[in-house]
Amino acid sequence: MQQDRYLQPHQARQRPATTYEDLLGDAIERAFGDGVHDLAGLVERLNDSGLATPGGQRWTEDLYRQEMAKLGA
Repeated sequence: MQQDRYLQPHQARQRPATTYEDLLGDAIERAFGDGVHDLAGLVERLNDSGLATPGGQRWTEDLYRQEMAKLGA
């Protein structure tokens, strides 16, 4: 019997997630779970969560895009 092949998300990691990455992921998952699916709403939820950007700033759409590009590299 042939097993389906797939990549589990954690297999692609080069290192364990940082505490910040875990908190960011949790905040994003909560927003999606609550039905927030647009960037403006997601940024608002991140700001409401109290989790600042790595530079200590409030989230903006541009900062979110930059951070996702950095984390995805």
